[in-house]
Amino acid sequence: MFTGIIEEVGSIKTVISGAASGRLCISARTVLDGTKTGDSIAVNGVCLTVTDMTSDSFTADVMPETLRRSNLGLLKNGDRVNLERAMPAEGRFGGHIVSGHIDGTGTVISMKREQNAVWVTVSADTRILSLIVEKGSIAIDGISLTVARLESGCFAVSIIPHTGGQTTLLTKRPGDKVNLENDIIGKYVQRLMHPEEKAHAESRIDEAFLVRNGFM
Repeated sequence: MFTGIIEEVGSIKTVISGAASGRLCISARTVLDGTKTGDSIAVNGVCLTVTDMTSDSFTADVMPETLRRSNLGLLKNGDRVNLERAMPAEGRFGGHIVSGHIDGTGTVISMKREQNAVWVTVSADTRILSLIVEKGSIAIDGISLTVARLESGCFAVSIIPHTGGQTTLLTKRPGDKVNLENDIIGKYVQRLMHPEEKAHAESRIDEAFLVRNGFM
């Protein structure tokens, strides 16, 4: 579990691309403190497992589903990424509950400065927008943000100087893809309100299956 409070901006050291999966090596410092192989680090909001470490970098595998759901497949050497370690039990909840499981990507439409803040407008598909509420929370590239405006086909957030300086969001340009994760509470509420909707893939594990395979 994460909170969407970015600890460090790292940079992509190497990208190893396969036919449908990949591996990232990321230069970092802060998030390596206390981290060991098998721990989780959110990279642009995507929960990845550390498979190898050096004194100034870590490596993580990226599976096909992650590439389909996120913008990690677009990363190249030298790109900067938002990093956050999993939240410790005694940590402060500075943002909101972020699982690191991306719901999809959005596209930056515009950036407009208003005094000390910058308005960032992002388009997204209906499936994601249906779970967004004004003044609610959303994670953009792993950053916990408050939705300041919700319109047809898009939403907007207002970025304060601290957030802009500690993350990669203000380096984006119109047309860039960003990872989006809806508030997990909203997703559960939607599911409970519409129990008749079937899951995308029904489980094949039933009593007959368990009997056939010696579990019962």
